[in-house]
Amino acid sequence: MNIGIIGLGLMGGSLGLALKKFPKKYRIIGYDHNKAHQSEALLLNLVDEIAVEFESIKNCDVIILTIPVDAIIATVKNLTDVDNNCTIIDFGSSKAKISENIPKVIRKNFVTAHPMTGTEKFGPTAAVEKLYSDKVMVICNRELSGELQNDIALKLFTDIEAKVVFMDAYEHDRHAAFISHMPHAVSYAMANAVMKQEDSENIIALAGGGFRSMSRIAKSSPNMWEDIFRQNKENLLESIEIFNSELQRCQEMIENEQWEELHQWMREANKIHDIL
Repeated sequence: MNIGIIGLGLMGGSLGLALKKFPKKYRIIGYDHNKAHQSEALLLNLVDEIAVEFESIKNCDVIILTIPVDAIIATVKNLTDVDNNCTIIDFGSSKAKISENIPKVIRKNFVTAHPMTGTEKFGPTAAVEKLYSDKVMVICNRELSGELQNDIALKLFTDIEAKVVFMDAYEHDRHAAFISHMPHAVSYAMANAVMKQEDSENIIALAGGGFRSMSRIAKSSPNMWEDIFRQNKENLLESIEIFNSELQRCQEMIENEQWEELHQWMREANKIHDIL
């Protein structure tokens, strides 16, 4: 089976590594508009070959889009002439806008998915073989995909050891805003707040594990996350507003020296560890 991966950064490169464990089952063909990424992907053995022209990717049995969400919407408009048995899978972090923009002529070909995994690094050199192993893979609106396409996607996700969860696209986007998108916004805000008050020497000398953990995702690609914030704007704004209300509550309790209330508020937050 020929697997075409469009986008050879962290997600696409890691997918290529995971699928190359099955050389008799899959042949991995990569495509990326960045020529340096093409060379690096071959050098790092993330793919078996590079498609020089986009048109050649259309001949693959499976096409997987591991590119920013706005680019996914633009790219699917150029895939309307694929074979009826072709399976197209996107790995976008927001699902509703993508689902709404899939041309009707290839809707059955399409499986909309979101792997709940990643790192703050990007580019082919960030690829890791086990990125998807034991991580949740959300499939949205599977009833809109063809039976063949659903079967192929599930087999692929089983091979990369992902845990599949089914969800409506709009439901996914609201949950993702709270669990993924808003924390990125908070991390960017915290990093900017610290950098505007502290010089680099103090940050290096004093930043402990807590700051490093919370600021890690502020290193994530602005190109990718600007697109995600734009596509999931309404849900993200709601999650930021609710976060701000909790932060405001914390500030007021400190200002008013309501230490017992603050202690209880922290204990309520501790319950997250019972879930995670």
